[in-house]
Amino acid sequence: MKRVIVAAGLIRGRQDGPRAEHYLVSKRLGGTHLAHSWEFPGGKIEPGEPPTSALAREIAEELAVEVEVGDIFAVGHHVYPEKEVILMVYDARVVSGRPQCLGVAEFAWLTAAEVVALPLPPADVPVVERLKRERL
Repeated sequence: MKRVIVAAGLIRGRQDGPRAEHYLVSKRLGGTHLAHSWEFPGGKIEPGEPPTSALAREIAEELAVEVEVGDIFAVGHHVYPEKEVILMVYDARVVSGRPQCLGVAEFAWLTAAEVVALPLPPADVPVVERLKRERL
């Protein structure tokens, strides 16, 4: 079975602006694994690529923003019928740019309560559980 290691961001809005308590989520494009699912933005880590670099690259490619990547927030794992996914989710914040839909179907800035109410992929469960404990 194929194993995929993914870096994703729990991207908080600017601390000094109206989105200080909001998180950026994105919806996957059609024709992809878990098409049209909401998720924490990010993507596959290439061989030899540091996870934090992969996250910054994927966010730039998918949403056209530059992020500052912080500490790891949670690690998720799930075995789907077609592959095993290890998900490393980092705290992050946008440092330049405004999100655009380059490699995602749509995006939204949501409160923690709105994020945990989404039907997120199974690998995201540890992130949701920590958000519930710490940010609700």
